[in-house]
Amino acid sequence: MDSVQMISHIEKSLNYSVYDVKWIPCTAKFVVIGSKPKGTGTIQIYQLNRGTLDLVKEVEKEKSLKCCSFGASKLRTEHLAVGDFAGRLAVYDLERPDAPVYEVAEAHEGIINALDAIGGSTVNCGAPEIVTGGRDGSVKVWDPRQPLDPVANICPASMEPRDRRDCWAVGLGDSYNPTERVVCSGYDNGDLKLVDLRNLKLRWETNVGNGICSVEFDRKDIRMNKLAVSTLEGCLHVYDMRTQHAEKGFARVLERSVGKALGANGVMYGTKSTVWTVKHLPQNRDIFMTGGGSGSVRLWLYHYPETRINTLSEGVDEGVAGTIEMLHATSLSTQPVHTFDWSPDRQGLAVCGSFDQTVRVLITTNLNLH
Repeated sequence: MDSVQMISHIEKSLNYSVYDVKWIPCTAKFVVIGSKPKGTGTIQIYQLNRGTLDLVKEVEKEKSLKCCSFGASKLRTEHLAVGDFAGRLAVYDLERPDAPVYEVAEAHEGIINALDAIGGSTVNCGAPEIVTGGRDGSVKVWDPRQPLDPVANICPASMEPRDRRDCWAVGLGDSYNPTERVVCSGYDNGDLKLVDLRNLKLRWETNVGNGICSVEFDRKDIRMNKLAVSTLEGCLHVYDMRTQHAEKGFARVLERSVGKALGANGVMYGTKSTVWTVKHLPQNRDIFMTGGGSGSVRLWLYHYPETRINTLSEGVDEGVAGTIEMLHATSLSTQPVHTFDWSPDRQGLAVCGSFDQTVRVLITTNLNLH
């Protein structure tokens, strides 16, 4: 009874494709965005109500919606940043969601694949900013207080279509004071890039061998600590971001079996499928989940090594990676669990979306024992 258990508490079937889910901070509500069969987008707000879900509000948009975040919003304002299939970035006040409070009609050429935001809910962590990654290969940083033009535009040296790589994942981090901040971006060819936004300089890049589906720092508003990266072919990389070696980069631990399915006997089987998402528990940065292409959800615990720094003979420091332990595995669906969000207010409460057009409210027990 001391083991971690993840339970599907409520399941809600929808009549559209779900692309992202987010808890509304300081509430028992969450938002779901997606695409209706006729190609329009939808924003729905649900509230927990004694074991059921009540639809509080629904708004239809002209284009399908792909990704969203509350990260640049103050806790009480409920401003949701949304990227759509037409390359449009908009911020909606969920109290009055019919018209955006901030909008860039052509933020990208084509779909905005990924979006992250920071600066709204944390004191002294810098300006409110939104980072977007698009099919056009560019990564752009926006300040909602400044209209139209991005404050940073990270794009390939050549913008010829043949030279562009889809940006599938973006994440902000290292915002431990008002001036420092980095953005990490992952691409369909396995490229992983880390850009220092204060100096607008590429700090590090590598290739992980498979298309990158999700990236997330364990905390955005502290000095870089760990970075989790999930990919096609069932791979999970966890980097120790405290020590960077000039040639080797950052130390990492690699898990290759994340995308396999879980049988009734508890044995992993099948080919390695996509690991769609990775999310750290807000109340414990060393616990995180992964959502797999087989409908699986796994909970992991990161164990730090005895020492995180190894000093080489020439006096140069390199990082030392820890290990990861799987705490729990379950299958929620026959379709990929591709979007997931932990509640920032209630430990163990989560919501996820899958390609079977279903959202699930999840409860995870005994997380306080780790």
